[in-house]
Amino acid sequence: MQHLPHVIQPIAPYLDRYGYLAVFGGVMLEDFGVPSPGETLMIAGAAVSALSGHLFVWWVLLAAFLGAVIGDNIGFAIGHFGGRALVLRYGRYVFITEKRLQKAESFFDRHGGKVVLVARFVEGLRQLNGIIAGAAGMRWRSFLLYNMAGAALWVGVWGSVGYFFGDHLDRVLPLVERYTLYVVAAAFLLLAAGVAYTFYRKKKEGGA
Repeated sequence: MQHLPHVIQPIAPYLDRYGYLAVFGGVMLEDFGVPSPGETLMIAGAAVSALSGHLFVWWVLLAAFLGAVIGDNIGFAIGHFGGRALVLRYGRYVFITEKRLQKAESFFDRHGGKVVLVARFVEGLRQLNGIIAGAAGMRWRSFLLYNMAGAALWVGVWGSVGYFFGDHLDRVLPLVERYTLYVVAAAFLLLAAGVAYTFYRKKKEGGA
């Protein structure tokens, strides 16, 4: 995998050796606070599938999606059953400090459930949103719905970046990271437009 972009070279051996399991495990661990290059592994996996064919892109995206949903739900369970005290007591081992937790809690309080939808696009909040939602008493079903939608959007955006811009990740990735919120907004608008068009077409066909 020596021909891969420099930005993903350091983790290429993990993909070469563990494949989809590396993507799944990296994303899952990252999503409940354990330091892990989950997002980078997912992007790299998509790039590898496009550049070398070593991995199949749909399996990469599925592994990332499942890892994201399961990881966030583990975080939710930790926050729900252990509460804030447990998070602060053991969180220091995975770099969850009180200051970092307070910052994330403040953001969560201001924006409510919709935070879960876009949380994984925000560094720091991506790793803590499940824990915070659980500790804050959010209903699990609501969390699961927002979490799955957010995971699908995140996988779609970053998976597309890795797959379609694999050869140019060294230049493209910093730009996309800088304008992440704009990318998310564009993806959300495209998704909403697609849903609206489908609904309109079915309604028109039904009335015909």
